[in-house]
Amino acid sequence: MDFALASTLPPESSFFHQKINQPIILNHKWKWNTQIPTSDIKSRTITMALKKTKIEGISEALNEIASQNMDHAPARRRVRSAFVNVQQQLDHVLFKMAPADIRLEEWYETNSKGQQIFCKSWLPKPGIRIKGGLCFSHGYGDTCTFFFEGIAKHIAAAGYAVYAIDHPGFGLSDGLHGYIPEFDGIVDNVNERYLKIKGRPEVRGLPHFIFGQSMGGAIALKALLKEPREWDGIVLVAPMCKIAEDMTPPVPLQKVLIFLSNIMPQAKIVPTKDLAELAIREFKKRKMAPYNVISYSDKTRVRTAVELLNATKYIESQVEKVASPMLILHGAADKVTDPRVSQYLYDKSSSSDKTLKLYEGGYHCILEGEPDDRILTVLSDIISWLDSRCSSK
Repeated sequence: MDFALASTLPPESSFFHQKINQPIILNHKWKWNTQIPTSDIKSRTITMALKKTKIEGISEALNEIASQNMDHAPARRRVRSAFVNVQQQLDHVLFKMAPADIRLEEWYETNSKGQQIFCKSWLPKPGIRIKGGLCFSHGYGDTCTFFFEGIAKHIAAAGYAVYAIDHPGFGLSDGLHGYIPEFDGIVDNVNERYLKIKGRPEVRGLPHFIFGQSMGGAIALKALLKEPREWDGIVLVAPMCKIAEDMTPPVPLQKVLIFLSNIMPQAKIVPTKDLAELAIREFKKRKMAPYNVISYSDKTRVRTAVELLNATKYIESQVEKVASPMLILHGAADKVTDPRVSQYLYDKSSSSDKTLKLYEGGYHCILEGEPDDRILTVLSDIISWLDSRCSSK
């Protein structure tokens, strides 16, 4: 489940995006001490962290665990270990109706930058023929170990090998939490990891698809643009691929953020407001969002903001080059990422095999926050699309 920021800046296709979608407050007044040298500012970590909300329905001990600083991966891994069983017991269709006998594997791989990257696979139960591989790219405020567990199990039960990684700086992978020093670094890590995974015996020689949700859609699109021959198609859910014209940030604000990103790139300084109700349609499911305890839900770091803005600008300029088979799914009432952006991608891409599905009344999290029947419909639409592309191979 991935939440973004909606504001006078671009929403999920903006620089900011986090577990609970939140707007940027633009009336904040900056006061600079001109006596502090720039070199000194660069050496400081400036943090304005949000106080973590207490999670309802769990013990004080678990709340204490969830409230610890998770800037670094070892802490996130400890917290995840404490919550993994609690998460699987949530009263959610993705968990309650998760198919049995799915083969699971978790492991870490060291990427080319020396970072330990968390990887996970979900394979059909023994005896089920594998039709192809689906490689997932999660969004900014998400991980691959919460609601995606249920999503992956449903798709795996239909005969697919599903793989996912946590991006550097997110989930269980190494890196400063929520920090994207370079967007291309995440994209290259995706291609690097999945190139290796696609060589695994169970999927060698089979069709391979990349699946991106929210900001993960931008990562998937750029990964596809960099290595178009490596993928047989792309699945996008509420993708971040263009800034809507009425949401484009003013040029002066862009310049301020670029300046700040050069002197204090890791700073968490953007005031935010909870907009979870804009992302998750059903109240009951909205109450489950805090259980994604290792997702990034703090104020956006300045460099991350700039990198995401630049990424959307690049993708917008390159959409005509997207020629692979493509499935785009979007809630028609999404106020976090504009459905018009998905329509733009559909209209402008050069693919001769493309499908756009808009779900009436659907919010941002169409795979996690909608009524049960809608969630199952979206899953069925993904599986049907994959089946039709694999049957022709």
